[in-house]
Order: sequence, then C-alpha cells, then structure tokens
Amino acid sequence: MTGLLKGLDASILPISRMVELNPGFRIDAEFFARPAMEALEGIRRSRHQPLRDLCARIQHPVEVKREYEDDGLLTVMAKNVRSNRIELSDPRFMPEDLRATVARNRLRSGDVLVTRTGANYGQSAPWKENTEAFACADILVIREPTIPNGYLSSFLECAKGKPLILRGGYGAGQPHIAPPYLADMLVPRFGVLEDKVDQVIERSVQLESDAAEISRGAEQILLSALNLIDWFPPEPLAFTAPASAVFATGRLDAQYFRPLFADVEERLNATGRAAELGSILTTNARGRQPVYDDAGLPVINSKHVRTNRVILSDNRTAVENGSPVVIGNGDVLLNGTGVGTIGRAAPYLHTNPALPDNHVTVLRTERLDPVYLAVFLNSPLGQWQIERHIRGSSGQIELYPNDIARIVIWDAPDEVQLSVRSAIMSAFQSERRAKQLLEAAKQAVEVAIENGEQAAMAFLAQAEETI
Repeated sequence: MTGLLKGLDASILPISRMVELNPGFRIDAEFFARPAMEALEGIRRSRHQPLRDLCARIQHPVEVKREYEDDGLLTVMAKNVRSNRIELSDPRFMPEDLRATVARNRLRSGDVLVTRTGANYGQSAPWKENTEAFACADILVIREPTIPNGYLSSFLECAKGKPLILRGGYGAGQPHIAPPYLADMLVPRFGVLEDKVDQVIERSVQLESDAAEISRGAEQILLSALNLIDWFPPEPLAFTAPASAVFATGRLDAQYFRPLFADVEERLNATGRAAELGSILTTNARGRQPVYDDAGLPVINSKHVRTNRVILSDNRTAVENGSPVVIGNGDVLLNGTGVGTIGRAAPYLHTNPALPDNHVTVLRTERLDPVYLAVFLNSPLGQWQIERHIRGSSGQIELYPNDIARIVIWDAPDEVQLSVRSAIMSAFQSERRAKQLLEAAKQAVEVAIENGEQAAMAFLAQAEETI
C-alpha cells in the first residue's frame, strides 16, 4: 500500500481515511499525489460545498459526426477552452441542419466549460460570450451555477483546484474526466470575494474584446489609405490565359490565373510603391520538425499563429540545435499548411525567443515595419495573393517560401505603417492586461484558501492598481 502514497512523503493512511478522501477507492499513486492532497486539506479548512450542490447539473454534450463547415452553428472545441478564458479566433461550425440534434449543447450565460478529454483535459473557462454557440462532446458543461462562473472557473484553474481536477482523469494514454467526479469536488466558499473575482474576469473579457476590435481597425487604416475599403475585384464566370503565361509560371491550374489576382497586382503597382516580398526579406525560412524536450524554447505551430497575434501559452518546448531559424521579437510568422490555417500571419511581439515547427515560415525584413507587414498579409490584398500561390490538393495544401517571395506588397508611407503598428500594439497591450487579470483572479482564490478572504481582497486591489 505504500506505493499508493509516494507523492505524500508520509506514513500509510488508514483505510477509513482513504475511503473518506477517495469514495471511488482509486488505487493508483497519482490520485494521492502531494499537490492534490495539500489542496484538499486546505479547502476542508475553509467553508466549502460539493460542486453538485452549486449547479443544476454537469452535462456531457451530445456527440455528433464532426463535419465542420465555413459557417453555421459556432462550435466550441476543447482547443478553444484555455486557462480561465475562451479563445475563439479559430472558429469551427457545425451544419445548420444539426440544430435540433445539438439543442442540449447550446451554451448559456453563466455556464462553466471543462475539457473532459484530449491533450488539454482539465482546462476550465467561464462562458461570458454574447453569441450563440454549442459545446462539442469533448467538453463538460457546468450548468446554472449558483455562484459566479468567473469565480468558479478561477478556482478550478488555480493551483488549489487544478490538481483536484487532473487527479480525476481515468484511462491510460487518453485520460477522461467523468461528470460524477466533478460533482464530488469540493469548492471553497467566500463572501464578497466571489463577486469581486467575477468582476475581474468580466473586465478581462472586455479587454479581450477591445483588443479584437482595435486589431480589426488596423486593417481599415491600411485599406483606407489605398481607397479600397469598399472595393472588390471582378470575378467573371469565364476567363482565359495565354499559353506563354502557363509555361512561364509552371502552373496549369485555372485557379492561378483568375482575373482578380492580376487586378490586385495592378492596383498595387499603380501606387508606385509596390515590391515583391522576396526583394525586401532578409529571412524567409520555414521551420523543421522540432526535437521536443522537457526544457528548451517554446515551439510555435500553426494553431499558435492567429490573425495578427501569436499565442504563447501551453506551448511544447524543444531544443534549438538543428533548427534553421530562431524566432525573435519583430519577426513575422506565416502559416504554410492546412485548410483554415494556411496564410494566417502575425508579428511576434514577445521578448523571449521561440522555435517554428515545420508548418510555420519566419519572415524578417528591415525595410517594412513587421507589424504592418503582418496586417497587409492578413488583409484581402494579401490573402488573395496567398490564395493564388497555394499549391496542392484539398487537405494537403502548401505555401512554400519561394512562392511567398512572389507576393506583391505595398511599401506604404511611414505614417501609414506607424498608424497600423500603433493600433496592433494597442491591441497587444490590451490582451496582455487581460491575461494578467486572469492570473490575478486565480491567485486571489489561492490567497483566500491559504490566508483568508481579507488577504485575497487586498491582493486583488493591489493587482488591479498595477495592471
């Protein structure tokens, strides 16, 4: 029995005590690891209630065949549930005709989402979005909690709640969390702190929304400077291309010769400030498959490169040795593969270096502001050209560095580039503050469990002053 308690560094627990701590009588050592046991003891010293008494039910959404489309019913996937926040910049949609089938999966204000399986099982976040969405079957939904959902999520994600969630995972290789286990979890109860933590989460959500709106405004600055805000190139039903152009480009697909692509280039060339990317880049290199390790630099893959922003959280790490390029502050990252992700670009605004995997291309230039370059590539002017240079068939599409070099960009006047940069940097700062508030909310719950509610309120007040 001593093997069960290797995480405790303590003597053997009596059977009665093990049953009290473990009604299901798990016999694996991980269930009794020190972080979970210490968290449980701390919670028991405070006023607490089982989660089942604090919500209407814990619901497992109905499973449906996963055929996602470009629009339809917004579906929240496990990958969208991050630590104490919902990340929807890479949305998926179920067909509209599944609405009746997945009616029970519809999310409601106040819900808390917990990933039940997969690589990031045990992640929790409050649902505070003002949009219709449906949970997928990889998520458990805590319905109608009687305590603020921002507080509940902050507890589940803090250093006291997280170990208790993770210890509930069962199954080798692909852990799952069952609703009855969550229902038995003990939740510490406080007074005004619960509402205060929820208010901090609300402020964080608003800052995230502000950041997204500011980021969209950066593209409008660019298109307005070119007088192209309401412009769309012609799309004739039929068109031709000379044989000489086919032989010169080495492309036989009609997609490459669509008139809109030529029209975009003509408009950019008419500015007198057009240039091919290859002529201004000092680095245009795709990463290699990383050698993953427990230590090293964070790895950036295609899911981390979103429109005008790079997500740097929960990244795997890898050794630098053998990588053709190391990502640094001011680089532009461009996704080079994958339907739905190919062509997304973002400036790397973080200070710590990182490594690209073999689906991400690193662009570096001294001629253009990198933030402006990323916004241009994400604008319709950039995306239409990226669409032209994609190679391969459905599911296996690629955007190679040689083709990236042929994209025509607008070398905008300095004042335009600076205006675009200012907008994106403002969005970056808003997002940074939003993440800091999320962390402060989690830490406040930890402080309350360890030192009481008054100490937690003082901690939050100080944190809000400095963020």
